[in-house]
Amino acid sequence: MSVPAEHEQATSLPALAAEHLRMALKDHGIAADVHDGYGLALVSIWVGLVVWCDSDRYWWRAGWDARKKSVVYAWHPTLEPERAARRIAFRYAILRRSDSLSAVITDLAAANGSAGEFPQ
Repeated sequence: MSVPAEHEQATSLPALAAEHLRMALKDHGIAADVHDGYGLALVSIWVGLVVWCDSDRYWWRAGWDARKKSVVYAWHPTLEPERAARRIAFRYAILRRSDSLSAVITDLAAANGSAGEFPQ
């Protein structure tokens, strides 16, 4: 997994971390998009699964605490994009199995016959 040198030089640290995560997710068969701006980068993966990146860590919504009525977040250091991707892949699998997914998204995935890549 390597990012071309010209891409590394022209990219912010958060975007570079996000790109490393995107490539690690691809190894798990998960397609994602990277968006950069305002000192953060986002890795858009699935309905309800967006990973925020700064130069130090990745963080994503991992669930809901009904007792506290608040979102629970998980995080992982950007130095380990492969391990972060593995953890995120587990969350992705949970979301894919849940009944709360958009029928349109599910139909698109089924029509394309893949785990997360959609027609362009």
